[in-house]
Amino acid sequence: MLAAAITYSSPAALPMLARPVRAGFPSPADDFIEQAIDLQSLLIANRAATFLVRVAGDSMLLAQLFDGDIAIVDRSLSPTDGDVVVVDVDGERSFKVWSRRGHRVRLAFANPRFPEFELSPDAVVEVWGVVSGSVSPRRRSARRA
Repeated sequence: MLAAAITYSSPAALPMLARPVRAGFPSPADDFIEQAIDLQSLLIANRAATFLVRVAGDSMLLAQLFDGDIAIVDRSLSPTDGDVVVVDVDGERSFKVWSRRGHRVRLAFANPRFPEFELSPDAVVEVWGVVSGSVSPRRRSARRA
């Protein structure tokens, strides 16, 4: 289970450019900073029900969750079709894509290289939360000593 006492640091606002930067052909860019953005308030809707978990492996590639990413998981959300969830199946914790057909729940990988995930009728399933976002580190900054 999650730790009983969690301490939160104060929000840290970062500057954000006023104009989006194109991901295709270059265009003249503004250096004007429109506003400061607090990533915590941007990425986390329900702080008390949210935890972070690092992604390990490549079973969620088509869901845009990559090895080493940090998934933002909201325990207050109920899963709906297509959501990525953190789930325990018979004590094994993993990410799966959730879907429901009537009373039947289907959990699936998001990588076609993986075999179809079969959920046995007597499986013990516990949903830990719905992935509401992720952070994908591209390059780690030099750490201060």
